[in-house]
Amino acid sequence: QVQLVESGGGLVQAGGSLRLSCAASGSVFRISVMAWYRQAPGKQRELVASITAGGSTNYADSVKGRFTISRDNAKNTVYLQMNSLKPEDTAVYYCNGGLVLVAGSYRWSWGQGTQVTVSS
Repeated sequence: QVQLVESGGGLVQAGGSLRLSCAASGSVFRISVMAWYRQAPGKQRELVASITAGGSTNYADSVKGRFTISRDNAKNTVYLQMNSLKPEDTAVYYCNGGLVLVAGSYRWSWGQGTQVTVSS
């Protein structure tokens, strides 16, 4: 079964750090463009950061300078390092991206989400 599996969420105090991981599993040859989204209660899902296959990155203004997206192509994994966390960063974080499958097809997938809670 092809899927994206997130890990690394949890409860942290304001000013703290967390590192999220998203690993592609199943018959995945390689990951393509990847992104992290988040959705807070009562709000729409929003793009947090994205990274192309070549490593170019893009960030939401609200996280610039605090969050860093990176990737390990050998592990088919993407990361989100979150520093200087604020209570407003509290949300469910979702991994999203394009997967090139072993069979040669392309699939756009979402992970199941991981909860990040920042206490004040």
